[in-house]
Amino acid sequence: MKKVILDEIFETLSGVGVVSTEGEFSQDWLGHCESYLRTLRFKNAEPSLGTIAICASRLQNAADQLGALPRYQPLAQQLASMSIKCRSLVDADSVEFDLG
Repeated sequence: MKKVILDEIFETLSGVGVVSTEGEFSQDWLGHCESYLRTLRFKNAEPSLGTIAICASRLQNAADQLGALPRYQPLAQQLASMSIKCRSLVDADSVEFDLG
């Protein structure tokens, strides 16, 4: 499921011209080296929760900046929505700690 959301985000960002390659997406939006997504595919692995959290934060930051510009409000809303999806994945996978 985590890989699916990253694919959706990449397609969206690529579709509006924010990124042009998976390598650029991996570096700028996931905080990893340019071969990160390719490596996940090769190993048939899921991205880490940390990667999803970084992406959520960067999406929200971009949404906040774009939201101030009327022309980009639809894109800002789309980025904010994807950020929420990422945060929901992180929340769902988080472990509750018993502090009592």
